[in-house]
Amino acid sequence: MKKWNIYTPDGVADILFEDCARKRVLESDLRASFTVAGYRELETPTLEYYDVFGGENALMRQEQMYKITDSQGRLMVLKPDMTIPLARLAATRFKNPVWPMKCFYVGNTFSADEVGGGRQHEYTQAGVEILGTNTPEADAEVLAAAVLAVLATGLAEFQIDVGQVEFFRGIMEESGLLPAEIEEVRSLIDRKDFVGVEEVVGRHNIPEHLKSLILDLPKLFGSKEIIQRLEGFPIGAKATLALENLRRVLEILEDRGVDRYVSVDLGMVQSLNYYTGIVFRGYTHGVGFPILSGGRYDSLVSRFGLDCPATGFSLRVNMVLMALERQLRERETPPGGILITYAPGGRKAAVRVCDTFRAQGRVSELDITGGGAEAAKAYALRHGHAVLVTVDASGNVEECALNRTGCGQEGYGQEGSGRNEGGRNEEASPLKKDRNPEGEPT
Repeated sequence: MKKWNIYTPDGVADILFEDCARKRVLESDLRASFTVAGYRELETPTLEYYDVFGGENALMRQEQMYKITDSQGRLMVLKPDMTIPLARLAATRFKNPVWPMKCFYVGNTFSADEVGGGRQHEYTQAGVEILGTNTPEADAEVLAAAVLAVLATGLAEFQIDVGQVEFFRGIMEESGLLPAEIEEVRSLIDRKDFVGVEEVVGRHNIPEHLKSLILDLPKLFGSKEIIQRLEGFPIGAKATLALENLRRVLEILEDRGVDRYVSVDLGMVQSLNYYTGIVFRGYTHGVGFPILSGGRYDSLVSRFGLDCPATGFSLRVNMVLMALERQLRERETPPGGILITYAPGGRKAAVRVCDTFRAQGRVSELDITGGGAEAAKAYALRHGHAVLVTVDASGNVEECALNRTGCGQEGYGQEGSGRNEGGRNEEASPLKKDRNPEGEPT
């Protein structure tokens, strides 16, 4: 019989030391990117009531959600999305809010139907939302924030495809298709299923110019010249206004100097019960799924009782880490740490030495191996420390720069004069200022 207590469920994973450190650095870089742009962090619960996402006029399919019950038997879910809880929060928690409100989040979400290609049932998302304004400037701000966030992760080669769902809605209104048929066409176009779109359109008496345009939607991607090609085309007022909105957003991105990362995709028609304007997805080499997605969702917050336009995006941290690994892009490695070992009677001095390094922001450990100098050296090498500091019973300090085989010929610190026989560079050592003239730690 299989012992399930030693396994993790499908779709979740343990994250070990090095990978966890890289993930935390990446999250920190994203937080910094959002914070300097004026966004403030919010956090919503891991557990939410099922009705936030499902129920009548569901925003998400129940098959996507992990469901549990609370002590009163009420149905709850592990948070499958970050934006919807923020919409709930915006509508119910703020008194006299100042609009627009710029916020960001970093946290884990859970999806029961994520499979393959590196996707997991539990994954980390980082993203921003702008609430309370509906302008091309706000949409461009979110897109620019997405570009800068990806750049902050270390990825240099990526593309963000931008569409406009109101353009699709306008064409569908002109076509005369029923709502169920529109959703079928939307799903086929979203999957780039050319044959399927042709079959549905062919069953209906649609004006030839619209039929031709609908069939071409999956192919309408590239530069902003795509929009110019449709100028003067009889597509109706709604679709025309949508294209003008998209054009203005692209012009703003040009002024902000990030337009080279953005392309047009008029065949991008994400969920119509969620998005209401600009939509976008970001891609990079090495992963087969988007690393980010977002758009305008002016009707979402109103579902929770507040009429409030909004726009935003979310980035999948786990996907970005996978892309960085597959593209062999090494992030800057922090400097190696310091291990301080000490002889009997030297512990107090060793503690002061350790505190000195930590105050300078250096990773520093006191030796707890109990095995003497050789055991300390072996531990330091295995853990990637750069320096071994030895404190004797009298409080004298000796530093040793480590290499793969042990202590190197040169001591810790910058090259130059002042290096004693023990390998210390007295002039460069951070400990120099903490010694009195006799060499004792102060």
